[in-house]
Amino acid sequence: MHTYATALLTLLALPLAAPPQAHAQGGPASPPPVVVAKPVVKDIVEYDDYTGRFEASESVEVRARVTGYLDSVDFVDGAMVKAGDPLFTIDPRPYQAAFDRAKSLVEQAQSRLDFAQSDLARAENLRTTGNIADQLLDQRRQAFLQAQAELAAAKASAESSRLDLEFTKIRAPIGGRTSRHLVSAGNLVRVNDTLLTTIVAVDPIRFYFDVDERSYLAYARTASSAFGPKGTGTDVTVATSDERDPKRPGKLDFVDNRLDEATGTVRTRAILPNADLYLRPGMFGRIRIPGSDRYRGILVPDEAVASDQDRRIVYVVADDGSVTPRAIRPGPMEDGYRVVREGLKGDETIVVNGLMRVRPGVKVSPQMTTLPPVRERKTN
Repeated sequence: MHTYATALLTLLALPLAAPPQAHAQGGPASPPPVVVAKPVVKDIVEYDDYTGRFEASESVEVRARVTGYLDSVDFVDGAMVKAGDPLFTIDPRPYQAAFDRAKSLVEQAQSRLDFAQSDLARAENLRTTGNIADQLLDQRRQAFLQAQAELAAAKASAESSRLDLEFTKIRAPIGGRTSRHLVSAGNLVRVNDTLLTTIVAVDPIRFYFDVDERSYLAYARTASSAFGPKGTGTDVTVATSDERDPKRPGKLDFVDNRLDEATGTVRTRAILPNADLYLRPGMFGRIRIPGSDRYRGILVPDEAVASDQDRRIVYVVADDGSVTPRAIRPGPMEDGYRVVREGLKGDETIVVNGLMRVRPGVKVSPQMTTLPPVRERKTN
């Protein structure tokens, strides 16, 4: 009974409530104000971003070319070195002794050759007078040829010994940044086996990334793309993982000759300068490459695009203020705007601010504004 009485009193009180503001003013509700503008229409090139990793343009594992005990480490861990700079020294004394012995063998062989040559010359002089047998002449000629061969072998052995002595001083094969030394002085290092350190060349540096098959096919139809008829050499920009926009310039210089069957991607590479040595192999980065030829594009603010179930729409405003939703196919961001690939011609007037007050078929009070050609991206 109490509940019924309460409800009845509530119904009786409703007419006494204040009327809506529109009726209180004696007229219908005014159209809601919204900000409208024409889309930005200009020549653009679409760009696509991919994640990848920086790698050294050259990389070398430094190993010993002779066996011996390490005498000294001649560089600072992590230092920049030039090609030919000393890195390690292996005890040269055994190889110096072997080289000295090889040089003495060369001198002995040269002495035997000189004797054999003069002996042959005398035999040939005697042959003209018939005072020497043909067999003896042939023996002296054979001794001369053998002495020649022994001298050549002695010189080759001496050259091998000289190289072994030279290899006791291990030098940088390329310029770049060294890793730490992996073997300390006093340890035995074995030829072609013991890894001493590594060197990576980081200026210029390379950036590897993978492009999916669908994108690759789209790029291949683009004349200005590195994947198309023009080939490599396309200008790109790269950013590190802590940089918001890719600004480091580079060029695409390699596209693999086949797609990976497991991932359906093609390995691609860019090369870029690294004079300040800030970029290091193994770092992640993001590359931006041109995804289209230059064309006349239509751009709208991202906040002007609304969602209607599974499609994207913008609200087009007619001259009488009526609003009509228009389905569009959005593309990537360009100059702070969203590219509209389909759905707009570029001469429409669209709502750019106040979407919450817009409904299809409802008239609005448009307030016209002009969009700048380039808009700075909002920061959080």
